[in-house]
Amino acid sequence: MKNSKILIFIIFIVILPIIWGALYLKGKVKQAQTSNSHSSNIDRQGLVQAFEGSYPKTVEASSDVVETDLIASEGFFKAIDEKELKGFSYNGQIPGPEIRLILGQAVKINFTNDLPQPTTIHFHGIRVPNAMDGVPGVTQEPIQSGESFTYEFTPKDAGTFWFHPHVRGSEQLEKGLYGIIIVEDPEEIGFSQDLVWVVDDWRLDETGQIDPNFNTMHDLMHDGRWGSIVTVNGKTTETLNLNPGQVARLRIVNVSNARDYRLNFGRLTAEAIAVDGMRVSEVFNANGFDLAPGNRIDVKLSASSHLSGQTVTISDIFGRISVPMAQVLVGEPQVEENVIVKTADIFPDWSAAVSMNPDYTFNLNAGRGMMHRGQRRPIDWMINNEMYPEITPTTLHHGQFYKLRIKNESARLHPMHLHGQFFQVLAIDGQPANQKYWRDTVLVYPNQTVDIGLVPTDEGDWAYHCHSQEHAEAGMMTLIKVD
Repeated sequence: MKNSKILIFIIFIVILPIIWGALYLKGKVKQAQTSNSHSSNIDRQGLVQAFEGSYPKTVEASSDVVETDLIASEGFFKAIDEKELKGFSYNGQIPGPEIRLILGQAVKINFTNDLPQPTTIHFHGIRVPNAMDGVPGVTQEPIQSGESFTYEFTPKDAGTFWFHPHVRGSEQLEKGLYGIIIVEDPEEIGFSQDLVWVVDDWRLDETGQIDPNFNTMHDLMHDGRWGSIVTVNGKTTETLNLNPGQVARLRIVNVSNARDYRLNFGRLTAEAIAVDGMRVSEVFNANGFDLAPGNRIDVKLSASSHLSGQTVTISDIFGRISVPMAQVLVGEPQVEENVIVKTADIFPDWSAAVSMNPDYTFNLNAGRGMMHRGQRRPIDWMINNEMYPEITPTTLHHGQFYKLRIKNESARLHPMHLHGQFFQVLAIDGQPANQKYWRDTVLVYPNQTVDIGLVPTDEGDWAYHCHSQEHAEAGMMTLIKVD
């Protein structure tokens, strides 16, 4: 009798977890079936068809090649109103050289690394062949000190783009390594001026030089390295001469390590005509636009005669600083210009995908710091509890529609940048975003969920990471494989 009771007890202990497990799995299967049936109600092929022609898969290349030599070196350069700073630069200038192309032209960059450390160049926002993307260990090996490499490609899109290192980015970018690439559309004409404003912030030490302390505990555990001095093209205040009747094209690029900005054009007429290099579907008021690290915005700017002295200001998104970007000087009225600006020919209506379940979710989270370059970091930034390079790549198939969810589980800001592809922001915290333009970088606020949609068109292994350089250095990067 006693043995039988023991036997019953053992069976109970062994069988009960199995029953619980079966019930749990049954519930999960039911949940998955519900999820899949919910997603199956969405016409995925219709979403793909709506995308067709949104931006070109290839470009009709001319025989022209714009060739330039680019040297990264250490030394003194002028920035912050002609102040001499020691740092890194491309061709000895800050910002680095501006490369301008006409859509269809190829660019050939003969790059030499004269830095005391390895580097690469990533062409932010340009859909380059995967081998030209500049991600060490993924698309190329780091270019060692004293070595050279030739980057050559034909941009597929007209727009405002930029380039910067993808090795020790938190240091090399902060020290001054960045430049601009403009791809002009010959069909857009009539602007009195085509200007580029490169926005950066600087943190100086007690000697007035660039603070040499990188990846500090404070920066890693917060929103990255924010400087105290904000410049536009190396100046604390830029000047813009704009007469009534004239229309300027203003290309604004945020090259800061981590600081996020908010634009204020005052009473000037400021219409956004492109975001992250791509033409918008509908022109919108650029006032209040949040410009995260890596973001660009092209603004169609005009002024009335009574607005002389109007100041364009920029603040961080927390309102902790508000500084003048430029003073606009308005002169005598001019003959009104006939400006031709193109909007996106095709922009897909993906509103049906807002209620769709995500195909993949990227959880942005953090963990206890690991050893890095001989020192223990105070924190590791992760995607789905994985820290680069120990990650599980996500595979997407060429030409299919995907909904990706970015879920920020932290109390910090994360501007998430996807290489090689553009995406549409579908929803923010479950509510339709109504952003009628493409992006390659989106700022995800603390504890916020952002859903994006895309149809991969460019094949290869593409980096997906936080563009706060300190967060990326601390592991917040993964790979998306497009096959």
